[in-house]
Amino acid sequence: PLSPAAVVGAGLGGSASAYFLQQHFGPQVQLDVYEAAGVGGRLATVTVNKQQYESRGASIHALSLHMQDFVKILGLKHRREVAGKSAIFSGEHFVLEETDWYLLNLFRLWWHYGISFLRLQMWVEEVMEKFMRIYKYQAHGYAFSSLEELLRSLGGEAFVNMTQRSVAESLLEVGVTQRFVDDVIAAVLRSSYGQSVLVPAFAGAMSLAGAQGSTWAVEGGNKLVCSGLLKLTKANVISARVTGISLHSSEGRALYQVHYESTEGQGSAFYDLVVVTTPLQPSRSNFTFDNFDPPIADLPGAFQPSVTSVVHGYLNSSYFGFPDPKLFPFTSILTTDTPELFFHAMDNICPVNISAAFRRKQPQEAAVWRVLSPRPLDKPQLKTLFRSYYSVQVAEWPTYPRYDAAKALPPVVLHESLFYLSGVEWVASSMEMTAVAAKNVALLAYNRWYQQLDKIDQKDLMHKVKTEL
Repeated sequence: PLSPAAVVGAGLGGSASAYFLQQHFGPQVQLDVYEAAGVGGRLATVTVNKQQYESRGASIHALSLHMQDFVKILGLKHRREVAGKSAIFSGEHFVLEETDWYLLNLFRLWWHYGISFLRLQMWVEEVMEKFMRIYKYQAHGYAFSSLEELLRSLGGEAFVNMTQRSVAESLLEVGVTQRFVDDVIAAVLRSSYGQSVLVPAFAGAMSLAGAQGSTWAVEGGNKLVCSGLLKLTKANVISARVTGISLHSSEGRALYQVHYESTEGQGSAFYDLVVVTTPLQPSRSNFTFDNFDPPIADLPGAFQPSVTSVVHGYLNSSYFGFPDPKLFPFTSILTTDTPELFFHAMDNICPVNISAAFRRKQPQEAAVWRVLSPRPLDKPQLKTLFRSYYSVQVAEWPTYPRYDAAKALPPVVLHESLFYLSGVEWVASSMEMTAVAAKNVALLAYNRWYQQLDKIDQKDLMHKVKTEL
């Protein structure tokens, strides 16, 4: 049997890993979760006027089955939807505006972009339909020792290739026009990844699925999923920064010594199994691996810096071509890839607790806006977007991988029972992708520990799963 296991990081990846490890190995497994900052990782909230707002990781796609499951198990609720309209701004005018009337929206898209819109939808749906197979595989206990194997089992070589070529290239190939890519696709990717249409096709498809599907969020804040899962698994959360892992062996098995620093000083502990859910790129971590032969290589890749400013103020609607603020109809503004535009997207956000009586502020009233930008906004930029403001709260973090296609995907297995979760972000970065990867790592750890090799990297799984039913 497995004695103690460690999880490094208590964001969604860490909490979900702890939960799934306990689900598979049983409640007797002792779980230590190391977290330097705070439970929830990037799923953080900020407080404005005694109300809490999501600063990141805001919406969850309707097809996110693991996230749906967590919410059910934890007795959490979906946050009430507050309707709002979005538009795409080019720096000079709106290239696309949403209306209240769904059919008119479709007609507008159709009128502007012809069949491109349909082709995009078919492309995204085909990717999502194949991606959904992962839930069946995982329900049957199948796991994958690399991200490439996981992708191959879902959509063959085509899925692996989608991590190596851009979303623009893939869409142009299926007959989407350059204009649609520049106006619409660019705007969606800027708002979700803060990057251009050169992000890999797979990451792009996931982000576009979120943009056209129905999405939801957790009442009280998405980070409640993390604290809830850790409480449910009765994990021992150690508030410390892990500095390294060294390998020892005991009775022919690998034993990992996790070294950490906390306010009390330095310490270490031994584990049979370790899952690292924090990024291991040299730019992000000063994490050492000792005694490993061959040594564990540095992982390639860098992160995209991205800034979230939560501004409580009066929107300067005349910058967007609406001299009368009362007539400004949008609650969410996406932007095209225009050099002089200094922000990626902005939205009028609702608090994480929405009462039945809650209504959105009128456009001429002071509201809470979240602005995503590549760099911190200076005074003139804030004055461009807002007539005046009460407060600005800025969070700067390297949020998403800098997706330069053509890189190999990071490994999942670093050593016998030492696993790496964050590499999945190089496939696509979303809450559900992280949950899928956490379930995969738990199954992989279990299947390797109990030598169930027929449950790892199996070919032709669709057929196997059908016959098992």
